[in-house]
Order: sequence, then structure tokens, then C-alpha cells
Amino acid sequence: MSIGPENILILTGAGISAESGLGTFREKGGLWERFDPQELATPEAFKRDPDKVLDFYNARRKNLIGATPNPAHRALAELELAWIMAGRGDFLLVTQNIDDLHEQAGSAQLLHMHGELLKTRCQLCGHLFADTEDITPGRPCPGCGKVGGLRPHVVWFGEVPLGLDQIYAALEQVDLFVAVGTSGTVYPAAGFVQEAKAAGAWTIELTLEPGEVSDLFDERIHGPASAVVPDWVRRKLETGS
Repeated sequence: MSIGPENILILTGAGISAESGLGTFREKGGLWERFDPQELATPEAFKRDPDKVLDFYNARRKNLIGATPNPAHRALAELELAWIMAGRGDFLLVTQNIDDLHEQAGSAQLLHMHGELLKTRCQLCGHLFADTEDITPGRPCPGCGKVGGLRPHVVWFGEVPLGLDQIYAALEQVDLFVAVGTSGTVYPAAGFVQEAKAAGAWTIELTLEPGEVSDLFDERIHGPASAVVPDWVRRKLETGS
């Protein structure tokens, strides 16, 4: 059982949302096997063919609107609430996912490092707003009124992930680092386990199957997120370990 405060950082990836019916990007059969990311997920692609890029993300947005959290999302929200309410330490959930399933489940200490699909950003004035409508090149920005600047609030290839300063600051103080449903192929997130270990943290991988950096984790539990995550959370809350 843990003695004293224990700071927790959870990293989630596409595997936690796959069981909610959302397609993954990099796994076998994922979106990037069927679509070329260089044609759909780069600033250059958006400049070259904004209609094509926006159509792709509008379709992803429609798919997300009908999705609901699964037991893994709800278990992490339960852990956060229990941890914060009991004053057992700091808690931060960092997700690589652009869906809102963690929010739907009740997570609050949450950082979307790759952006949020249900938000739109204007490249001309920086206005950021919640949005479920289709984005089109001719749609005016509600902030500046200009057209041609709206884009999904997502991090494309070649762009810097969001919140890295906050994430690395948390990793310096972390006692327990848990990666959920992430393959360990995308940097900088794939390197977070090494940062956590350098801080002396215990590290756990909860994934469907071993990822590319599995060997770096102190503990590895493999299986569907909707099964292994609630089980681990239950044990964590019961025993503290």
C-alpha cells in the first residue's frame, strides 16, 4: 500500500476508444491504412486541398457524435474523483485522442495533447470554440467574421502537440505512470515512460497487446481496455497498489 501522496499520470491512446466504436489511426485496419495521412493530416494538405481535408474531419466528427464512453473511460473518471477527493495526490489524464469520451465519462483533470475534434479554430485570429457543425472553406469565423481560416482543432503531422510544458512538469513529479491503449509508436508520447522512470515512478502498461515500448514498463497487463482498466482501477482503490 502506498504511503503518503502519490502523483498519478495516465496516458491514453486510441485503444481505449476503439471499444466505443471509434476507428483507430495506426493499428491494423486503422484509418491510416485506408487513407494517406499526408493527404489529410498536414498543414500542407490543408493548404493544397482544404475541401478534402475538411470532408475527412467532418466525417470523423459525425461518427464521434454518436459515440459513448465505455467502462474504461468511466473507470478512469472514477479513479480521478476518488484520488482528488481523498487528497491522495495529484492526478493528470493526458490523452492522445481527439474524441470527447473522457469528458463524457466525467474526467476533469484532462489534457488533449493532440487537440479536440469537437472544437474549431480560426487560423486567422486564433478564435477557438466548441463546434459540431461541418467546417467548410466558405464558413465565416464567429470571432473575426472572415472566411477561409477555420480548421479542426487537431494537431496535424508536423505540428507541435499541445500542453507539453505541463505534461513534462507533471512527469518530473510523477509517482505512478500508466499508459492505456497506446501502441508506443507516436513521439513524444512514446517517450513519456522513460521520463516517468527517470523521475522514479512505477510504470504500468494496460493495452490489448504489447506495444513498441512495452519492455520499458515495470508492469504489463494485456487485454481489452474495457476489462483490464476497470479491474486495475478497482484494485488500485481497494489496496492502493
